[in-house]
Amino acid sequence: MNKIAEFKKVSREQFESAVKDNELFSGYSAVYDDIKLPKRATVGSAGYDFYSPFDISLKPGETALVPTGIRSRIDNGWVLAIFPRSGLGFKFRVQLDNTVGIIDSDYYGSSNEGHIMIKITNDGKNGKEAVIKAGQGFAQGIFLPFGITVDDDTAEIRDGGFGSTTV
Repeated sequence: MNKIAEFKKVSREQFESAVKDNELFSGYSAVYDDIKLPKRATVGSAGYDFYSPFDISLKPGETALVPTGIRSRIDNGWVLAIFPRSGLGFKFRVQLDNTVGIIDSDYYGSSNEGHIMIKITNDGKNGKEAVIKAGQGFAQGIFLPFGITVDDDTAEIRDGGFGSTTV
């Protein structure tokens, strides 16, 4: 099996800054040490589970931007695609707001340390509150290879997260 990436925690300062700036989690403290690195559940699993560092409760229609405290060093030619966990989708219709998140290899060196933040919404129509406990998997990441066109001449350098490469 080709080993092409590595998960690490962002710095305590980066994580705490992201938490402080997020109204939903601003009351939390001392969770940095409890951050779990993404992990596959079984040897046959393609996805690496991302675990919530907090208890999250979302009523139908509510959204949360979850600072995971995780970054990923990825070899060139690979991308980390973030998907929702199927169990949360089936039970509550919890979805990623951008359907699939794309983490590029050059995101790791961004000024926010490549902090992976995942925005989820309870889009359920059944009135159920989605409850995600601290330490519970709520998203999964799959590493995928990609190619570029023969006439590609991109020379831009990234510095940022959501929408940072939009012109």
